[in-house]
Amino acid sequence: MPPFITSFLSWLLSGPLDQIFKTIDGAINNETQRDQIKADLAKSYLTTQAAILTGRGWFFPLFFIAPAGMWFASVCLYSMLWCKGCAFPQPWTVAALPAPLDQWIGAIIGSLFIGKAGEQIIARLK
Repeated sequence: MPPFITSFLSWLLSGPLDQIFKTIDGAINNETQRDQIKADLAKSYLTTQAAILTGRGWFFPLFFIAPAGMWFASVCLYSMLWCKGCAFPQPWTVAALPAPLDQWIGAIIGSLFIGKAGEQIIARLK
């Protein structure tokens, strides 16, 4: 696999699951047991994410994704078209999210995409 694809996948899949794997690596000495725990944890994580996305409450993540997506899209459009030094300068700006929300939004959206991407990667590996 080309190195840029490997680095992109490692960046895409880093997040809460990656932090849990690092914790397991530091706590368990037996490599076989460590790999089994990681496999069980990944399976549980992906099963939970799939249940959220396919269950009765599949629309619930939209309460987070829709406002975050609108904010992100407005920041991107403003940055490309209407900023102070851009093609169509405007006096208004798009406000940044407050301090804890910017990290929360990243974690929420990251976990949703990591769950779906991980599910598809594992399905292809089987």
